Amino acid sequence: MNSKLTMILRIILGLALVVFGSNKFFGFMPNMEMPAAAGNLMSAMMESGYMFKLVGVTEIIVGLLLLLKKWVPFALIVLAPISVNMILFHIFLAPAGIAPAAIVAIINILLIYDNWNKLKILF
Repeated sequence: MNSKLTMILRIILGLALVVFGSNKFFGFMPNMEMPAAAGNLMSAMMESGYMFKLVGVTEIIVGLLLLLKKWVPFALIVLAPISVNMILFHIFLAPAGIAPAAIVAIINILLIYDNWNKLKILF
């Protein structure tokens, strides 16, 4: 893949993860209206005391690794299950908000493909 396109996608994904991960701590973005089941899951994650924060910290760390171009293949593999969960959450619980999750997942897939030579040893 074109190295400039890869750099742009990596920076967009990194910024998105840092922003959305930080939002889990500071709540600077307005809460979107969610169906009851989605709201219940989010409430349970927040009330657990650690799960929502763990996801937020993971998103921030992965985002910073992508922005700093450090351990990019590792960051992409750590992000993969989060991307899958984002898609499944929106498919099953809140379909209206799937666009940002789909963008994150698609960019993650494209960047994994671009880094496949470094990752194929894992598989």
